[in-house]
Amino acid sequence: MNKKLSLFLFCCFSTSFTFAQYSQKPVSISTQWAKDVNDKNAWQEYPRPQLVRDRWLNLNGLWDYKITAKGNTVPSSFDGKILVPYSVESSLSGVQKPLLPDQELWYEKLVNIPADWKGQDVILHFGAVDWQSTIYINDKEIGQHTGGSDPFSFNITSHLKPGVQKILVKVTDPTDSYIQARGKQVLNPQGFWYTAVSGIWQTVWLEPVHATSISYLNPVADIDNGKIAFQIGLTKPQGNEIVEMTVSHKNKEVKKIRVPFNKIIEMDMQNAALWSPDNPNLYKIKVNLSRGGRVLDNFSSYFTMRKISMGTDDRGYTRIMLNNKPVFQWGTLDQGWWPESLLTPPSDAAMKYDMEVLKKMGFNMIRKHIKVEPARYYYHADTLGMLLWQDMPSGFTKLNDPVNHIRADDPNDWVRPKKSAEEFEAEWKSIMDNLRFFGSIVVWVPFNEGWGQYDTKRITAWTQSHDPSRLVDATSGWTDRKVGHMYDAHQYPGPAMEPAEEHPGRAIVLGEFGGLGWPVKGHLWNEAKRNWGYRTFLTEAEYKMQLNQIIRNLYPMLSKGLSAAIYTQTSDVEGEVNGLMTYDRRYNKISIDAMKEMSEPLYHQYPKARILIADSEIKLSKMFTSNVDEDKNWKTLNSPDGRFKEVSAPVKLSKGQNIRALSNFTIEQVPQKLAMKLYGQGDLTVFLNGQEIYNKKILTRRHYDEFNISQYHHLIKPGDNVLAFELKKVEADSDFDFGLYRFD
Repeated sequence: MNKKLSLFLFCCFSTSFTFAQYSQKPVSISTQWAKDVNDKNAWQEYPRPQLVRDRWLNLNGLWDYKITAKGNTVPSSFDGKILVPYSVESSLSGVQKPLLPDQELWYEKLVNIPADWKGQDVILHFGAVDWQSTIYINDKEIGQHTGGSDPFSFNITSHLKPGVQKILVKVTDPTDSYIQARGKQVLNPQGFWYTAVSGIWQTVWLEPVHATSISYLNPVADIDNGKIAFQIGLTKPQGNEIVEMTVSHKNKEVKKIRVPFNKIIEMDMQNAALWSPDNPNLYKIKVNLSRGGRVLDNFSSYFTMRKISMGTDDRGYTRIMLNNKPVFQWGTLDQGWWPESLLTPPSDAAMKYDMEVLKKMGFNMIRKHIKVEPARYYYHADTLGMLLWQDMPSGFTKLNDPVNHIRADDPNDWVRPKKSAEEFEAEWKSIMDNLRFFGSIVVWVPFNEGWGQYDTKRITAWTQSHDPSRLVDATSGWTDRKVGHMYDAHQYPGPAMEPAEEHPGRAIVLGEFGGLGWPVKGHLWNEAKRNWGYRTFLTEAEYKMQLNQIIRNLYPMLSKGLSAAIYTQTSDVEGEVNGLMTYDRRYNKISIDAMKEMSEPLYHQYPKARILIADSEIKLSKMFTSNVDEDKNWKTLNSPDGRFKEVSAPVKLSKGQNIRALSNFTIEQVPQKLAMKLYGQGDLTVFLNGQEIYNKKILTRRHYDEFNISQYHHLIKPGDNVLAFELKKVEADSDFDFGLYRFD
């Protein structure tokens, strides 16, 4: 047999053997993209849209892997193949095994460096590795990284040798046995805590660069003065480098400059096409770096001209402004989990799909919830026109921990251990530095619902100063410390809001609400488990009716200065079935057209609310109450008699108590748009001029629930009217109160 034929057969059998080594592990449900993933096509897209060079080498694909006890030496053999960049616990990795806190996960890959990279520095990039990693090149340790959500890189040039290079990665991950930033990962998933993710979970790649090259390019738009400033990082400058920038818009060159390198380079952009969700204008830019006429670096990038700020609308409310105009931000809470691949989207197309569906449904914003996505996610948001609120992944022990889960009424923050605080803050800075390029990100969110919340005022001040071009939602939900640009309430199912009058100078937002669950058979992660929502419905008709009502309840809140609302959530995740889509993304629980129709009124401007019956949220008011059974005419009493007693609101009630209450109001012009506020716990029936308009159990906590009752405006008549309430079987010792207002 000749040498050429032997080589051909060797390559064929090697390829077949390698391909046979990979297969996806069984999973109960999967998305439409899972079947297309194989060991040759996993995440082949260029991973850094902020700074795109022509030459790079994608290291995604099959690596050798081994799980060992912690403290073992470098393995001499491996357990099998793992498909990078999918975590070891996922189906698409081909492994689907947990990494326990007392174990180490090892990866190995042999790589040939392209011959035309000779003379260049070689950079090894990791998109994200969860959680602590040690990197070896040709059996020599070159560095470590701590943090599961931020990218990192090493210059490996001095560690290369002739021929094949060996890359070895060691990973440890304590998951929920430690207090590191881990988001919603746990070793025993249940409720809204999900399957752990360990090891490499974003793209690994190599690129060649000149020793003097640009390391980052961060655009900062100034639309008020018609300028764009580029913050630029340069490795090993000699002081005589020249930067040339060519800007184009819609394939037409609009600006070109050639200037000496500076850490900040400004460019005039008068009358620029501004970026917004309705018009996501992108300016493309080509950058050349040279010295003495020799090109050292060249790449392509882009930028947006947009401004996010605080301002006052024409009704006197503090609002979030986009390009100096108030824009209501309507979004979903987006966990970013996938049945076959967990934190790693199965593909770029899958990742983009979620955003495209939400855009079509009428949303203009997404809150990326305690997860950081691959950089291309933010690029898609820039190109599609989607505002983003970016959370820092939370880090604490567990829900309701008396030390590091800060409750809504806790006067003090957690005192985080020094080492853990340093890790958290270093990762938060790295995340911000990596993502600040993307114009779609308009809000940073360092803390969620008191989970590991510590040193709030300092962390908020640092976040604002580190990136003054964006807003900061210091504490999303629960434990407000009167810092940050907004007061963020969470209410399930809600909706609810803090009174704008109580928080001057801060925007009022509803950071989470809804969470209506509907377990759709055939699309469940585990049908034997509890599949839940904050309110769970078993029929499509009931789910859609309640979803429609809860979103309609938002409309009147805009008349009181609400700046943003975030519905929980984009998709089901494992046993949490409160998504607008199923976990496998194969079924929309509400049609795109129906959701868009419900969303559209949220972008209307409503007149300032006018009070018909005052509640006691800000200032004490009065109501008439009775604890005895009355005849059926009690609910229409215009002048309550001795059977009712006038009392100050809110009324304090005991568990098991029943109460009737009413209030009168006089009106000249019948309103077309009408809303009610409620605070209480128990079985409630509401009557307007004797006609029942509401009958449901309420479980209000912390904030008053809001109800759009415009459909009953015909029950109101000019002159005297009565709003009456019957609350039975009070759930717990609690307050009861109500109010009524018009928003037309």
